[in-house]
Amino acid sequence: MAPARKPYPSDVSDEEWSLVVPYLVLMREDAEQRHDLRELFNGLRYVIRYGIAWRAIPNDLPPWSAVYQQSRRWMDAGCFETLACDLRAVLRMASGRQPEPTAAILDSRTLRSTPESGPRASYDGAKRKRGSKLHMAVDTLGHLLALHVTPANRDDRAEVGRLAAAIQEATDESVELAYVDQGYTGSKPDEAARTHGIALEVVKLPEAKRGFVLLPRRWVVERSFAWATRCRRLVKDYERYASTLASLHVVAFACFMLRNAAILAQGA
Repeated sequence: MAPARKPYPSDVSDEEWSLVVPYLVLMREDAEQRHDLRELFNGLRYVIRYGIAWRAIPNDLPPWSAVYQQSRRWMDAGCFETLACDLRAVLRMASGRQPEPTAAILDSRTLRSTPESGPRASYDGAKRKRGSKLHMAVDTLGHLLALHVTPANRDDRAEVGRLAAAIQEATDESVELAYVDQGYTGSKPDEAARTHGIALEVVKLPEAKRGFVLLPRRWVVERSFAWATRCRRLVKDYERYASTLASLHVVAFACFMLRNAAILAQGA
Protein backbone atom coordinates (compact mmCIF):
# COMPACT_ATOMS: atom_id res chain seq x y z
CA MET A 1 0.00 0.00 0.00
CA ALA A 2 1.32 3.43 -0.95
CA PRO A 3 2.08 5.73 2.00
CA ALA A 4 -0.48 8.42 2.79
CA ARG A 5 0.43 11.71 1.18
CA LYS A 6 0.76 14.99 3.01
CA PRO A 7 -2.61 16.82 2.77
CA TYR A 8 -2.93 20.03 0.77
CA PRO A 9 -4.86 23.07 2.07
CA SER A 10 -7.29 22.60 -0.83
CA ASP A 11 -8.17 19.02 0.17
CA VAL A 12 -11.77 18.26 1.04
CA SER A 13 -12.38 17.66 4.74
CA ASP A 14 -14.15 14.61 6.13
CA GLU A 15 -17.26 16.66 6.91
CA GLU A 16 -17.31 18.18 3.42
CA TRP A 17 -16.76 14.81 1.77
CA SER A 18 -19.71 13.25 3.60
CA LEU A 19 -21.93 15.99 2.13
CA VAL A 20 -20.58 16.00 -1.42
CA VAL A 21 -19.97 12.32 -2.18
CA PRO A 22 -23.63 11.47 -2.99
CA TYR A 23 -23.52 14.05 -5.80
CA LEU A 24 -20.28 12.72 -7.32
CA VAL A 25 -21.09 9.02 -7.60
CA LEU A 26 -21.98 8.55 -11.26
CA MET A 27 -21.91 4.73 -11.17
CA ARG A 28 -22.91 1.92 -8.86
CA GLU A 29 -21.18 1.93 -5.49
CA ASP A 30 -19.89 -1.61 -6.08
CA ALA A 31 -18.42 -0.75 -9.49
CA GLU A 32 -14.64 -0.88 -9.79
CA GLN A 33 -12.99 2.51 -9.59
CA ARG A 34 -9.43 2.77 -10.85
CA HIS A 35 -8.69 5.89 -8.80
CA ASP A 36 -10.09 7.01 -5.46
CA LEU A 37 -13.04 9.33 -6.04
CA ARG A 38 -12.05 11.60 -3.16
CA GLU A 39 -8.53 12.02 -4.55
CA LEU A 40 -9.94 12.87 -7.98
CA PHE A 41 -12.08 15.57 -6.36
CA ASN A 42 -9.04 16.83 -4.46
CA GLY A 43 -7.21 17.08 -7.78
CA LEU A 44 -9.98 19.22 -9.27
CA ARG A 45 -9.99 21.49 -6.21
CA TYR A 46 -6.20 21.81 -6.42
CA VAL A 47 -6.36 22.94 -10.06
CA ILE A 48 -8.99 25.59 -9.33
CA ARG A 49 -7.44 26.82 -6.08
CA TYR A 50 -3.86 27.18 -7.31
CA GLY A 51 -4.45 27.97 -10.98
CA ILE A 52 -2.19 25.30 -12.44
CA ALA A 53 -2.44 23.51 -15.77
CA TRP A 54 -4.02 20.07 -15.69
CA ARG A 55 -0.70 18.46 -16.61
CA ALA A 56 0.96 20.17 -13.62
CA ILE A 57 -1.08 18.30 -11.01
CA PRO A 58 1.32 17.00 -8.28
CA ASN A 59 2.49 13.42 -8.61
CA ASP A 60 1.01 12.37 -5.28
CA LEU A 61 -2.49 13.07 -6.64
CA PRO A 62 -4.05 10.85 -9.36
CA PRO A 63 -2.73 11.29 -12.94
CA TRP A 64 -3.81 14.54 -14.57
CA SER A 65 -5.69 12.70 -17.31
CA ALA A 66 -7.80 10.83 -14.75
CA VAL A 67 -8.58 14.03 -12.83
CA TYR A 68 -9.47 15.88 -16.03
CA GLN A 69 -11.66 13.12 -17.45
CA GLN A 70 -13.57 12.61 -14.20
CA SER A 71 -13.98 16.36 -13.76
CA ARG A 72 -15.46 16.59 -17.26
CA ARG A 73 -17.91 13.80 -16.41
CA TRP A 74 -19.01 15.63 -13.26
CA MET A 75 -19.42 18.94 -15.06
CA ASP A 76 -21.24 17.43 -18.04
CA ALA A 77 -23.64 15.63 -15.68
CA GLY A 78 -24.46 18.89 -13.85
CA CYS A 79 -23.33 17.51 -10.49
CA PHE A 80 -22.11 20.83 -9.15
CA GLU A 81 -25.17 22.79 -10.27
CA THR A 82 -27.35 20.37 -8.29
CA LEU A 83 -24.98 20.52 -5.31
CA ALA A 84 -24.95 24.33 -5.34
CA CYS A 85 -28.76 24.47 -5.53
CA ASP A 86 -29.23 22.12 -2.56
CA LEU A 87 -26.53 23.76 -0.45
CA ARG A 88 -28.00 27.19 -1.13
CA ALA A 89 -31.35 26.04 0.26
CA VAL A 90 -29.69 24.52 3.34
CA LEU A 91 -27.64 27.64 4.08
CA ARG A 92 -30.63 29.92 3.57
CA MET A 93 -32.76 27.93 5.99
CA ALA A 94 -29.90 27.95 8.50
CA SER A 95 -29.95 31.75 8.25
CA GLY A 96 -33.68 31.88 8.93
CA ARG A 97 -34.64 32.45 5.29
CA GLN A 98 -36.96 30.61 2.92
CA PRO A 99 -35.26 27.84 0.89
CA GLU A 100 -35.76 29.73 -2.37
CA PRO A 101 -35.04 33.47 -2.65
CA THR A 102 -37.47 36.14 -3.80
CA ALA A 103 -34.72 38.66 -4.65
CA ALA A 104 -31.47 38.46 -6.61
CA ILE A 105 -28.54 40.70 -7.52
CA LEU A 106 -27.20 40.78 -11.10
CA ASP A 107 -23.82 41.97 -12.30
CA SER A 108 -20.95 41.11 -14.63
CA ARG A 109 -17.18 40.78 -14.33
CA THR A 110 -14.62 40.96 -17.12
CA LEU A 111 -11.72 38.48 -16.97
CA ARG A 112 -8.55 39.32 -18.84
CA SER A 113 -7.86 37.07 -21.79
CA THR A 114 -4.97 34.64 -22.25
CA PRO A 115 -3.77 32.84 -25.41
CA GLU A 116 -6.20 30.03 -24.53
CA SER A 117 -9.18 32.41 -24.79
CA GLY A 118 -8.87 32.42 -28.57
CA PRO A 119 -11.52 34.21 -30.64
CA ARG A 120 -13.80 34.58 -27.59
CA ALA A 121 -11.62 37.39 -26.25
CA SER A 122 -12.87 40.87 -27.09
CA TYR A 123 -12.48 44.41 -25.77
CA ASP A 124 -14.60 45.78 -22.94
CA GLY A 125 -14.55 49.54 -23.39
CA ALA A 126 -16.04 50.25 -19.96
CA LYS A 127 -13.45 48.18 -18.08
CA ARG A 128 -10.69 48.95 -20.58
CA LYS A 129 -9.55 45.37 -20.82
CA ARG A 130 -9.64 42.55 -23.34
CA GLY A 131 -11.14 39.28 -22.25
CA SER A 132 -14.36 37.42 -21.49
CA LYS A 133 -17.33 38.58 -19.45
CA LEU A 134 -18.93 36.57 -16.66
CA HIS A 135 -22.60 37.41 -16.11
CA MET A 136 -23.76 36.26 -12.69
CA ALA A 137 -26.76 36.35 -10.37
CA VAL A 138 -26.66 35.68 -6.62
CA ASP A 139 -29.21 35.78 -3.82
CA THR A 140 -29.11 38.38 -1.06
CA LEU A 141 -26.67 36.20 0.92
CA GLY A 142 -24.24 36.00 -2.00
CA HIS A 143 -24.98 32.40 -2.97
CA LEU A 144 -24.84 31.53 -6.65
CA LEU A 145 -28.09 31.40 -8.61
CA ALA A 146 -26.98 31.44 -12.24
CA LEU A 147 -24.09 32.45 -14.49
CA HIS A 148 -22.87 32.30 -18.07
CA VAL A 149 -19.89 33.58 -20.10
CA THR A 150 -19.85 35.82 -23.18
CA PRO A 151 -17.22 37.85 -25.07
CA ALA A 152 -16.32 40.99 -23.13
CA ASN A 153 -17.89 43.35 -25.68
CA ARG A 154 -21.38 42.02 -24.99
CA ASP A 155 -23.69 44.61 -23.41
CA ASP A 156 -24.87 43.68 -19.92
CA ARG A 157 -28.41 44.75 -20.80
CA ALA A 158 -28.56 42.26 -23.68
CA GLU A 159 -27.92 39.36 -21.28
CA VAL A 160 -30.67 40.14 -18.77
CA GLY A 161 -33.24 37.89 -20.44
CA ARG A 162 -30.94 34.85 -20.52
CA LEU A 163 -29.87 35.42 -16.93
CA ALA A 164 -33.44 35.93 -15.72
CA ALA A 165 -34.55 32.68 -17.37
CA ALA A 166 -31.70 30.79 -15.69
CA ILE A 167 -32.56 32.33 -12.31
CA GLN A 168 -36.18 31.24 -12.50
CA GLU A 169 -35.20 27.75 -13.62
CA ALA A 170 -32.82 27.40 -10.66
CA THR A 171 -35.33 28.73 -8.10
CA ASP A 172 -38.65 27.31 -9.37
CA GLU A 173 -39.65 30.85 -10.41
CA SER A 174 -39.54 32.24 -6.88
CA VAL A 175 -37.54 35.41 -7.67
CA GLU A 176 -39.64 38.55 -8.06
CA LEU A 177 -37.04 41.33 -7.78
CA ALA A 178 -33.49 41.81 -9.02
CA TYR A 179 -31.11 44.59 -7.95
CA VAL A 180 -28.79 45.93 -10.67
CA ASP A 181 -26.40 48.81 -11.23
CA GLN A 182 -26.84 51.72 -13.61
CA GLY A 183 -25.42 49.70 -16.48
CA TYR A 184 -28.77 47.91 -16.71
CA THR A 185 -30.97 50.99 -17.17
CA GLY A 186 -33.39 51.19 -20.07
CA SER A 187 -36.64 49.66 -21.24
CA LYS A 188 -35.14 46.61 -23.00
CA PRO A 189 -33.53 44.96 -19.95
CA ASP A 190 -36.60 45.83 -17.87
CA GLU A 191 -38.90 44.17 -20.39
CA ALA A 192 -36.60 41.16 -20.73
CA ALA A 193 -36.67 40.61 -16.97
CA ARG A 194 -40.44 41.15 -16.69
CA THR A 195 -40.98 38.49 -19.35
CA HIS A 196 -39.69 36.04 -16.76
CA GLY A 197 -41.59 37.57 -13.86
CA ILE A 198 -38.72 39.64 -12.42
CA ALA A 199 -38.78 43.39 -11.76
CA LEU A 200 -35.46 45.23 -12.03
CA GLU A 201 -34.51 47.81 -9.41
CA VAL A 202 -31.57 50.02 -10.34
CA VAL A 203 -29.39 50.96 -7.36
CA LYS A 204 -27.96 54.38 -8.24
CA LEU A 205 -24.85 56.10 -6.98
CA PRO A 206 -25.39 59.08 -4.67
CA GLU A 207 -25.28 62.34 -6.60
CA ALA A 208 -22.65 63.72 -4.24
CA LYS A 209 -20.39 60.70 -4.44
CA ARG A 210 -16.95 61.18 -2.96
CA GLY A 211 -14.55 58.25 -2.90
CA PHE A 212 -15.70 54.67 -2.38
CA VAL A 213 -19.40 54.24 -1.64
CA LEU A 214 -20.94 50.98 -0.42
CA LEU A 215 -24.16 50.60 -2.41
CA PRO A 216 -27.16 48.95 -0.70
CA ARG A 217 -27.70 45.34 -1.88
CA ARG A 218 -25.25 45.78 -4.75
CA TRP A 219 -22.19 45.08 -2.58
CA VAL A 220 -23.30 41.45 -2.12
CA VAL A 221 -22.54 40.40 -5.70
CA GLU A 222 -19.22 42.26 -5.57
CA ARG A 223 -18.30 40.20 -2.52
CA SER A 224 -19.20 37.04 -4.44
CA PHE A 225 -16.86 38.08 -7.25
CA ALA A 226 -14.17 38.63 -4.62
CA TRP A 227 -14.72 35.09 -3.33
CA ALA A 228 -14.03 33.79 -6.84
CA THR A 229 -10.69 35.63 -7.00
CA ARG A 230 -9.43 33.43 -4.15
CA CYS A 231 -9.22 30.72 -6.81
CA ARG A 232 -6.24 31.52 -9.02
CA ARG A 233 -7.66 29.57 -11.95
CA LEU A 234 -10.54 32.08 -12.07
CA VAL A 235 -8.61 35.37 -11.96
CA LYS A 236 -8.16 35.28 -15.75
CA ASP A 237 -9.76 33.47 -18.66
CA TYR A 238 -7.49 30.44 -18.95
CA GLU A 239 -10.05 28.20 -20.66
CA ARG A 240 -10.49 27.29 -24.31
CA TYR A 241 -14.27 26.97 -23.98
CA ALA A 242 -16.72 29.37 -22.36
CA SER A 243 -18.65 26.41 -20.94
CA THR A 244 -15.54 25.23 -19.07
CA LEU A 245 -14.95 28.68 -17.58
CA ALA A 246 -18.56 28.81 -16.40
CA SER A 247 -18.41 25.28 -14.99
CA LEU A 248 -15.26 25.96 -12.99
CA HIS A 249 -16.95 28.98 -11.43
CA VAL A 250 -19.88 26.77 -10.43
CA VAL A 251 -17.46 24.27 -8.87
CA ALA A 252 -15.74 27.05 -6.93
CA PHE A 253 -18.98 28.49 -5.55
CA ALA A 254 -20.25 25.01 -4.69
CA CYS A 255 -17.03 24.43 -2.72
CA PHE A 256 -17.47 27.72 -0.86
CA MET A 257 -20.99 26.71 0.16
CA LEU A 258 -19.83 23.19 0.96
CA ARG A 259 -17.34 24.56 3.46
CA ASN A 260 -20.02 26.66 5.17
CA ALA A 261 -22.44 23.73 5.25
CA ALA A 262 -19.77 21.52 6.81
CA ILE A 263 -19.19 24.13 9.53
CA LEU A 264 -22.92 24.13 10.26
CA ALA A 265 -22.94 20.34 10.41
CA GLN A 266 -20.09 20.36 12.93
CA GLY A 267 -21.89 22.84 15.15
CA ALA A 268 -25.17 20.94 15.05
